[in-house]
Amino acid sequence: MRSAPSSRGEGLDECVLGKAFGENWTLDARYPAELPGLAFFQRWTQLVFVTIVLTKPRQQQLVPAQGLDSAFQAATAWPSAVRVDSFACLADYELACQQEAERRLREGGLSALCKSAAEQSERYRRAAESLVG
Repeated sequence: MRSAPSSRGEGLDECVLGKAFGENWTLDARYPAELPGLAFFQRWTQLVFVTIVLTKPRQQQLVPAQGLDSAFQAATAWPSAVRVDSFACLADYELACQQEAERRLREGGLSALCKSAAEQSERYRRAAESLVG
């Protein structure tokens, strides 16, 4: 049984993380420049990289704020208007998610943060589906 992920990366499956990053990198490289969303995918790949590095024990190259910045940059690069809940653009939704995540982490710990992330990722998935039709 795999242990639950901690804030320092213990229990994360390195093979799964490596494969996820590789898939993102490949998608980024193959994404046609003439289609909307190239900047989003490039910034999203950067976010995945930052996230993987941050999960490494004793890494000192990055700080968590860089992950938040990468997520905001990716949301800002979203190629079309999108409505997520009461938000008219993905960047505003991302900022609200970050504030909610900080609140949930402080109040409920890592398990509350994971639950919040699952809820937020569903909304992101629906936004992505609206982009591709």
